[in-house]
Amino acid sequence: MEFQTIIAPALLLLACFAYIFWPQPKLEAVVEKTRLDYLRERKEVVYDNLRDLNFEYKAGKYPEDDFSRQRNSLESEAAKVLAEMDTLGG
Repeated sequence: MEFQTIIAPALLLLACFAYIFWPQPKLEAVVEKTRLDYLRERKEVVYDNLRDLNFEYKAGKYPEDDFSRQRNSLESEAAKVLAEMDTLGG
């Protein structure tokens, strides 16, 4: 009887260690991003920020001065991103 009470937990412990420390296969190959990929992502972020800024301004969260300043900043950043994308052929 004692033999069974020792073997069952030992097997369970061994199975847990095997599950935790067994080498896992590579899930996915890492794809290197190009500058154009980065610029596309940045463009989406800037456009999202512009949409959020317009929404919050219409909701009354920003005064006219702050809204204009932030909008101009985001629009100039978007223009720079788009210009660089054009030079890279994107």
